[in-house]
Amino acid sequence: MPEGPDPVDWLGAAVDCSACRYRGRAGTGQCAPGWACVQDRQSRRIERFFLLNPDLADDCLTLPYFEARAQAARAATLFRLPPLLDDPDPAVRSVAILRLPAAHALRRLRDPDRAVRLAVAHRLPPGDLLPLLSDADAYVRLIAVRRIDAGALPVMLHDPDPEIRCLVADRIGPSWLVHLLTDPEPLVRRATALRLPPDKLHRLAHDPDIRVRHAVAERAPEALARAMLADPEPLIAETAAERLAARKDDDEKR
Repeated sequence: MPEGPDPVDWLGAAVDCSACRYRGRAGTGQCAPGWACVQDRQSRRIERFFLLNPDLADDCLTLPYFEARAQAARAATLFRLPPLLDDPDPAVRSVAILRLPAAHALRRLRDPDRAVRLAVAHRLPPGDLLPLLSDADAYVRLIAVRRIDAGALPVMLHDPDPEIRCLVADRIGPSWLVHLLTDPEPLVRRATALRLPPDKLHRLAHDPDIRVRHAVAERAPEALARAMLADPEPLIAETAAERLAARKDDDEKR
């Protein structure tokens, strides 16, 4: 059943079913103009065409319209996909990367398009992600930092993007956290406070940002919690008092 705008092809001309090499499928319900059509420029209609006709995907990998090639690549047999790693359109290259065995993604580590490099960052095994830690795009680096082995993260301690440094603080080995104590971004210091060994928490107890001190007060050992009762911010003093009360309850239960 037709839906949405009138069916036109990728050049804006009206779809002509009589000229389509797959017109024989219309009588079987496997395609219809405005609903499921490989000629249409609407991606949803092309996608539906290949859902209904996956056996035609291999035959459509060289169509002139990039969206048709990308949708065909989602259904095509794997051994037909390696040439698409050099397709002129990044959407097609990305689909090929995400479907092919991970080793193929190494070919596109330096792809000029960020969407392709994002696909690479998602596809490569953690041990091959190191080159992407220096990618020019922050989101590519973020995905790499999220997936790479924690042992490689010290090189990202001074990344210019604070969101990446927050993630580093969440994942890096505890012994490296001291390097983030003076980070200029309060949320990075807060993430550090949430993982810092208790005997080092005092180094953030007087942080100028209330969010950082609050994280310290929630985890403070007894002596530090008592000192933080004098914090000029009522919320911090209250949190320190709650921390002391919780510790007392724990001691009594023992």
